[in-house]
Amino acid sequence: MPAHDKEIDITRNFRLLEWLKAELAGGVAALLRAAVKGSQEAILDALAGIVVTAYLLGKRLGVSFASLDAKIQDKLTSGISEGHEIESWYGDLSLLQYHLKSKR
Repeated sequence: MPAHDKEIDITRNFRLLEWLKAELAGGVAALLRAAVKGSQEAILDALAGIVVTAYLLGKRLGVSFASLDAKIQDKLTSGISEGHEIESWYGDLSLLQYHLKSKR
């Protein structure tokens, strides 16, 4: 690959990373606005956008989708075993872990 093309690729990757970070921040802002309004559809849309953007940002940072999935499972297992508040109060970590495992 010629040096000029490599510079263009590096610039494009940098811009893509910045765009994904902005999308993530925008998704969080959209979620907070949707939560204030109480719109379930807007909340669902914002959450889905955040998850998709997080996966794409991870990929661009060199993290495979499978590695991210495994780390999520590790975090859930850790939170369950350490008695995280959301787990001890509501059992949400166990429910999420079961949901993710049942999709396989």
